[in-house]
Amino acid sequence: MPMELTQSRIQKIWLPNDNRPALPRRSCGPQLANSPTVIVMVGLPARGKTYISKKLTRYLNWIGVPTKVFNVGEYRREAVKHYSSYDFFRPDNEEAMKVRRQCAMAALRDVKLYLTEEAGQIAVFDATNTTRERRGMILNFAKENGFKVFFIESVCNDPNVVATNVMEVKLSSPDYRDCNSTDAMEDFMKRINCYQASYQPLDPDDYDRELSLIKVIDVGRRFLVNKVQDHIQSRIVYYLMNIHVQPRTIYLCRHGESEFNLKGRIGGDSGLSNRGKKFAVALNKFVEEQNLKDLKIWTSQLKRTIQTAEALQLPYEQWKALNEIDAGVCEEMTYEEIREQHPEEFALRDQDKYYYRYPSGESYQDLVQRLEPVIMELERQENVLVICHQAVMRCLLAYFLDKSADEMPYLKCPLHTVLKLTPVAYGCRVESISLNIEAVNTHRDRPENMNNSQKPS
Repeated sequence: MPMELTQSRIQKIWLPNDNRPALPRRSCGPQLANSPTVIVMVGLPARGKTYISKKLTRYLNWIGVPTKVFNVGEYRREAVKHYSSYDFFRPDNEEAMKVRRQCAMAALRDVKLYLTEEAGQIAVFDATNTTRERRGMILNFAKENGFKVFFIESVCNDPNVVATNVMEVKLSSPDYRDCNSTDAMEDFMKRINCYQASYQPLDPDDYDRELSLIKVIDVGRRFLVNKVQDHIQSRIVYYLMNIHVQPRTIYLCRHGESEFNLKGRIGGDSGLSNRGKKFAVALNKFVEEQNLKDLKIWTSQLKRTIQTAEALQLPYEQWKALNEIDAGVCEEMTYEEIREQHPEEFALRDQDKYYYRYPSGESYQDLVQRLEPVIMELERQENVLVICHQAVMRCLLAYFLDKSADEMPYLKCPLHTVLKLTPVAYGCRVESISLNIEAVNTHRDRPENMNNSQKPS
């Protein structure tokens, strides 16, 4: 007999009409039929392993794959409160070697807990893992627990890149809190030498030919990929091949105030209001003052973003993927009209704004999937100005600022304000710049009482 199905009221997807437990909420991203994966970082110190770990984790969480970094250095700092010198990392320091192994085992225990009991799908084991013995221990751990393993090795022999990484990141580490920069640099370079003597790089042509791995060589100049096992590993490889570390700035803003903004109507394809046109002129002046080389400008395919870009008198590219969230049957309605004509939908959206899907429309979750190619291209580019819409801007901002799905739909993205994003060591610095043109406020805070019907946005 055909199975009875029930449509979920919030997501509008069909579910079996039985007593099976629901999937964990954050597994509503890409459905992974495969076992959980442990990503194992490999490489000498100051090769960007933690940078890759954190950036990749931010991306995977954004697309809906629950991911967490386990940095063995943090476990070591917890176990050894006061770092003295590079002597701790000498291969002949047996006492320290014992402590370091205990820290690695403690991190692996937490990896197991995360992947088996906390609904995690990917754990990033961030450590040097420079010997075959250590990697063998991790492979045995994964085999015992039924986890897949994917290795990411960062190889860099350019002394200038390594020195820059040490100066920008390592010298601000808790290990060197009370140390001047010259002494700290000297100590850290000796620490690298401690690993160098016993470093066994991954060997995909012989010893490691059966392992799934990617080698990132010289900060993305070249890549070597071996035995990709599944969909998520292929996405990881694709992502790593698109990111770069060159200095750049990303500007996000919404279109100028529209006629529908003035009327309180959502969606639609209206043109700019008079104040919206003034913002477009002010944006042109702002862009000129930034004096950016080779600035790329992207818009949606909706009239209000295109009118805004036209005032800049520069080439721009239209992306359908940047169109505002589709409100389905609620398009072009005011909040009051939605409350009167679709009272249940009005209340449901407040219950779970990220997963809520408008009838015949989209959810924020859908929007994230639609925007993934935009994120990939933003990672490849240098200076970019994206002129978009409120929900779209929230999704993009959530990626760069590592905001959760719960926070994303409530991020503040006011009209006539430019957000300037500058990537820094392990994250992104954001500067909010108002262009001082009045506009309506379209933001709505998270409802305090979910049972009270309040206007969605």
